[in-house]
Amino acid sequence: MHLKTFDTDTFLRDYWQKKPLLIRNPWDRWVNPLEPDELAGLACENDAEARLIEQTRGSWKVEHGPFAEKRLGKLGKKPWTLLVQAVDHMVPDVAALIDPFRFIPNWRIDDVMVSYASDGGGVGPHFDQYDVFLIQGLGKRRWRIGQACDKASALLPHDDLRLLADFETAEEWVLEPGDILYVPPGIAHDGMAVGDDCMTYSVGFRAPSRSELVAHWCDHVLGELTEDDRYGDAGLVAQANPGEIAPAALSRLRAMVAEALLDESRFARWFGGFNSEPKYPERDWRPEVPITMKEVRKAISNGIAIERNPASRVAFVRVGDGAISLFVDGESFDVTGDSACFAEAIGAATRMVIDPAWAVDVLVKQLIDQGSLRFDYDD
Repeated sequence: MHLKTFDTDTFLRDYWQKKPLLIRNPWDRWVNPLEPDELAGLACENDAEARLIEQTRGSWKVEHGPFAEKRLGKLGKKPWTLLVQAVDHMVPDVAALIDPFRFIPNWRIDDVMVSYASDGGGVGPHFDQYDVFLIQGLGKRRWRIGQACDKASALLPHDDLRLLADFETAEEWVLEPGDILYVPPGIAHDGMAVGDDCMTYSVGFRAPSRSELVAHWCDHVLGELTEDDRYGDAGLVAQANPGEIAPAALSRLRAMVAEALLDESRFARWFGGFNSEPKYPERDWRPEVPITMKEVRKAISNGIAIERNPASRVAFVRVGDGAISLFVDGESFDVTGDSACFAEAIGAATRMVIDPAWAVDVLVKQLIDQGSLRFDYDD
């Protein structure tokens, strides 16, 4: 499926991280990629990150999965919502929903959460700290858009949900299959199913917080420092008051810290690995027996497509002179030449046929053995 009536440049200029946008069915042909029964089945799997939210007399009850089949079969008529995270990692047709939004860099993409709600079901008025495209798959959902929120916004007391204490409706729309609602970070929104069989696909994006970046980057830098890297002041001259920390000393101390923390190339290498760490590492495609170089070369020469594990995260940084640092699931690979061409290609595509002229068999073997790629022999 492709977006047929959508202006990317206008969206990025006028709406991205600025204000909500309702996009009425822009697809060339909308087809709901997942049936409700299939979603329920995923919520019962052992590695599922699933939630069930029920509304009773104004209160909200949350249960965490995985769920037993009979539990989902006993849901009554009161409003309820079933949510399953990262369905794109398990269902290729759901993963395909991300492709139309790849005008946003891949490193910013998180996953696709899918929800199914009975009449009146929802997760309550809330705000997120990330961008999201809400795609209506089946049925109808009424969305209310509210005020801009931040850490000072009052929340209702609840252990599992961040429900806003106050909601000021600014706009309201009913979405039907194929419609999309974009909501930027910090904007209050509240969705309620209108009738049964309401399915919504939430394409979410990551936005690391400043505190998260500083904490993890500093931990990384500290791990590389040694005890003998210490302050020095050769050429010290006597000062009038020994109790003073002189400006020259402060300047040298500050420079020590800055030199360690502000190295651009080291930061780029660290962030590439940090950002590419998989959210669900247990969902790798690692083969029971490592693939052989002979098998890799044969598959490439036969034009067998290579595909990326939907749970894998891939990105790269250019380091000059045709060299690239490739980051895949937390691992880094410094590549040039054909391998750099391959790194660029697999960074942009989730599936490709490798040029047989490229000498990339060693890199491909490494990525297959770590469970990030595989050859699609069934195609």
